[in-house]
Amino acid sequence: MTETKTAPMTPEIASLPWRPCAGVCLTNPSGLVWVGERLDRPGAWQMPQGGIDAGETPRDAALRELTEETGLSPGSVTLRAALPEPLRYDLPADLAGKLWKGRYRGQEQHWFHMVYDGPDDAVDLDAHVREFSRWAWLSGPEVLAAIVPFKRDIYAAVLRGFDLL
Repeated sequence: MTETKTAPMTPEIASLPWRPCAGVCLTNPSGLVWVGERLDRPGAWQMPQGGIDAGETPRDAALRELTEETGLSPGSVTLRAALPEPLRYDLPADLAGKLWKGRYRGQEQHWFHMVYDGPDDAVDLDAHVREFSRWAWLSGPEVLAAIVPFKRDIYAAVLRGFDLL
C-alpha cells in the first residue's frame, strides 16, 4: 500500500480512518487524461473520484462517480486496468478538520483505468451536482502540474501504474 504524508498531524487526526474512495483515470485513444477543475478550488484539477457508498464495490463506485462527474455512462467506457492495491494520502493539517465533517484523515483510493472513445460533447458536467467548472484532456505531466500539491504523489503513482507517465 502506498501512502503519502503531507505534514505533521495531531494525534487526534492521526487516529482517524481513511475515507474509502474510488477514482477513474479516464483516457482517450490518444492517451490523454480527463481532468476537471474544481468549482470550490479554482486552479485545482482532479480526475473523477469520490467516496464508496455502503454495500458498493470500488469498481461500482468508480463507475458511479464517473457518471456523476462527467455524465458519461458506464457503457461508454472500457475498463482497461485497476491498480492492485489502494493508495492512501493524508490531508494537509488545515483541511483535515474541515473536509468530510472531520471524520477522516485522508483517503484510501481504489483506482481504475478506463478508456473513452466517444465524442467530447457527450461530457455533461451538470449530469449530477456540478463539481467542476471546466474540463480538459491533459498529458500525464500536465496532469501532475495541475493537481493540488497534496495529491501529486498519489496521482504520480496512478499515472505510473497505468503507464501514462
